[in-house]
Amino acid sequence: MIRLRPFNELGGARHGWLDTKHHFSFANYYDPERLHWGELRVWNDDTIAPQTGFPPHSHRDMEIITYVREGAITHQDSLGNKGRTEAGDVQVMSAGTGITHSEYNLEETETRIFQIWIIPNATGLPPTWGSKPFPKGDRAGGFVILASGDPAADGALPIQADARVVAATLNDGQEAVYELAPGRKAYLVPAKGRVRVNGVLAEAGDGLAIDDETRLTVSAEADSEVVLVDVV
Repeated sequence: MIRLRPFNELGGARHGWLDTKHHFSFANYYDPERLHWGELRVWNDDTIAPQTGFPPHSHRDMEIITYVREGAITHQDSLGNKGRTEAGDVQVMSAGTGITHSEYNLEETETRIFQIWIIPNATGLPPTWGSKPFPKGDRAGGFVILASGDPAADGALPIQADARVVAATLNDGQEAVYELAPGRKAYLVPAKGRVRVNGVLAEAGDGLAIDDETRLTVSAEADSEVVLVDVV
């Protein structure tokens, strides 16, 4: 079953410096039908104005993945980590026992990100942070694993959850197939373009909540970039 969540029906807010859309209940947006999708708790679509961002704030016991769509995000945290993650690349923060961080757009143009939160396998784990480039050419025409809780997922950023985050870049007319193990769920959002997933159309920013499917055929109807989270 695939359920479409159109971008224009998502929750969200405009804060001047931040234009945000929420696929699931978050902050002042509450929908009892959209609390989470399996262990996927948050998927926010954020547009951050130049020279602004999220000042220092704290998290604990959550896996937080940031997929940069446009521009760049600059991270700093209480562990001493600093880094700048550019469009197409990914950063992962395992909040564990607690971490304080800031995320700023220090660029001269808007930055657009997906911020994805996944519930971890266990609480009280040590906090960590990491960032990695994922050239779009390396995932042209097929899915690449960006972050995973499976230590055998070569090249992926590690997370402390039974989940994986994957992405694909497709030209108009291309198809990519993703195999979903029985009993698992997926949530897919086109970062740009337009795709059909097993025949269901999704425009850029729309969400597709997927369960009871084991083979996903993603067909691009325009040059597209898609991000998918696979969870229990």
